[in-house]
Amino acid sequence: MSRQSFVEELEGAADRNAEMSPSNLKVLLRRAALMLRNAADGVDLEPKIEEILDGLAAEMDVSKAELIRTIVTEWLIANAYLPVFTIDEGCTTDGNG
Repeated sequence: MSRQSFVEELEGAADRNAEMSPSNLKVLLRRAALMLRNAADGVDLEPKIEEILDGLAAEMDVSKAELIRTIVTEWLIANAYLPVFTIDEGCTTDGNG
């Protein structure tokens, strides 16, 4: 089941919660909890890549999510997709003169 169809199913359940059986509601809530737990990673990666990222995150003492965020940010900067602000050492600003 895709994430979008699951979201639609949850929204529908919220609209008709009086009609839903407790067991169906329980199943939906458990699936929602699993999706939220797994959303921390956010990206489906090959097991080999997951293993490497887990090792790097542990070595760098950061969460895997933070490591992925750093990698993506650095890649975007390196490939000119994000602006890089340079400091002009010769420029006079407040407090520098």
